Amino acid sequence: MTFKNFEGKLILRVILLCITLSTPAFVIFKGLPEALVFLVPLIIYQVFELIRFLKQAQEELNQFVESVHYRDFSRYFTEKHDSAQLVALRKGFNEINTTFKSINREKETQHQHLQKILEMVETGIVTYDMNSGEVLLMNEAIKKLLHVPFMKTIHYLEKRDKELYADVVDLQPGQSKITTAHTTHLEKNTIKVLLSATAWQSNGNRYKLVAFQNVNEALDETESQAWQKLLNVMTHEIMNSIAPISSLADTLKNRLKEAVVTGATTEDFEDLEVGVGTIKRRSEGLLKFAQTYRNLSKITTLNLNQVNIKELFTNLHRLMQPTLAQKHIQLNIMLADQHLFLQADPNLLDQVLINLLVNAMEAVKDVPEPEITLSANIGTDGKIVIKVSDNGAGMSREVQEKIFIPFFSTKKQGSGIGLSLCKQIVMLHRGTIQVQSEEGVGTVFILRFG
Repeated sequence: MTFKNFEGKLILRVILLCITLSTPAFVIFKGLPEALVFLVPLIIYQVFELIRFLKQAQEELNQFVESVHYRDFSRYFTEKHDSAQLVALRKGFNEINTTFKSINREKETQHQHLQKILEMVETGIVTYDMNSGEVLLMNEAIKKLLHVPFMKTIHYLEKRDKELYADVVDLQPGQSKITTAHTTHLEKNTIKVLLSATAWQSNGNRYKLVAFQNVNEALDETESQAWQKLLNVMTHEIMNSIAPISSLADTLKNRLKEAVVTGATTEDFEDLEVGVGTIKRRSEGLLKFAQTYRNLSKITTLNLNQVNIKELFTNLHRLMQPTLAQKHIQLNIMLADQHLFLQADPNLLDQVLINLLVNAMEAVKDVPEPEITLSANIGTDGKIVIKVSDNGAGMSREVQEKIFIPFFSTKKQGSGIGLSLCKQIVMLHRGTIQVQSEEGVGTVFILRFG
């Protein structure tokens, strides 16, 4: 509004000057040349006044531009004891200066907040010009992390730690990388650092922000957890196999005592031989399983053989029978084809079915008439389908979606790795494993092998 007022007054002066300049022609036309004696001084005065007005305005404008150039927004243009036109102009300048000062205060406050935040975060942060390498910002965390009090350019890192410098410079915006940083010039003092980068462009210059996060403690904790989980895996799988072996051995021991007292028959010796053979086979399978995990690695290879499904089920029934009898659980075996064969690793397949049977026994423990069914047939797609079903408590849909996730368990003492391992073994056989369950009705695990 102030500048519009100034502009209006300037236009008014120009209009008045134009009227005054056109008056001589009018008075001459009317035959009054003597009137020029009064008009000439008036014209001279108006021209002089216009020049003086513009000159003062120009000087005021130059002072204002100078204050903007040097960002001296504290400068105040007096609004008293001068012409109304200049007072209006100066008022406009002061309003602009006040706005700039307000913006500067906001920026300064934001900058101070940012500085405080950067000082508080534990992640090291460095910002530098990608063209010149000049470091614009580095917080206290990065100084402590690398034991560097100051860096003028990012190239300083090259002299101190070439590998870290290369990783920082080569890291693309949006990417992350774990690298090793030397906290001192000594090679032994190193830490693992997670680098993350982002970049932006301003005034034709490209800038890069790199975050340094010390992940040594996190990696140590993860490694410790991995060892603990591996021990849980071994304990879970060994206990699942040892429990039925121990139960079968106890049953054979009692049969042997009875045979000594009553006199052993040929049938008794055959039963003892079959039982000992079952223990031997399962013990060998357990030994191979332990050997597989000896190198602390996942199962990656299979010892494939032609597996007779009927024989597989018979051995499992013999192995689990003492435990089933003790818990009064009925195990049904259903085979659509008595001569069904599967190309698989028998020891690992045993491990899968033992896991599923143990889980089924847990599921039916509170059912009045507990029952588990182990069945096999050829599906419509030509694949061999093995099912382990029970009439137990069943599972909710939410639980069904998570049961194959490693270390997820609904049991208080469960490790949550049994079904995950089962899935891994089945997938290595190029098969699939699915679950169908309904709360209060039961659960079916379906294994399909091509």
